Amino acid sequence: MAADDQTMEPEIIYIPDEEGNEEEFEVVMKFEVEDSGAKYLMVVPTESEDETDEVYAFRYEEDENGEELKLYTIEDEEEWNMVEETFNTLLEQEDEEDA
Repeated sequence: MAADDQTMEPEIIYIPDEEGNEEEFEVVMKFEVEDSGAKYLMVVPTESEDETDEVYAFRYEEDENGEELKLYTIEDEEEWNMVEETFNTLLEQEDEEDA
């Protein structure tokens, strides 16, 4: 495999559900919102049978080594709308680059 090969391994994270069972998710996108400095993570379940994967969003913080992630659910509607708008804009930009 060439070093400049663009196919990267998907980043996988494990998030515990309500019962404490760890579920596997693939990270689709990470981004930072310039105004607030908040960082967000968009993930999809790896074991979903649905063709239309539901995308989950979390605000996250990393420890100083960048190894430990702390995830926070987005409960504020205004924050959620901003994250959704940013995610859609970034997806559109990716689609334009791929075209």
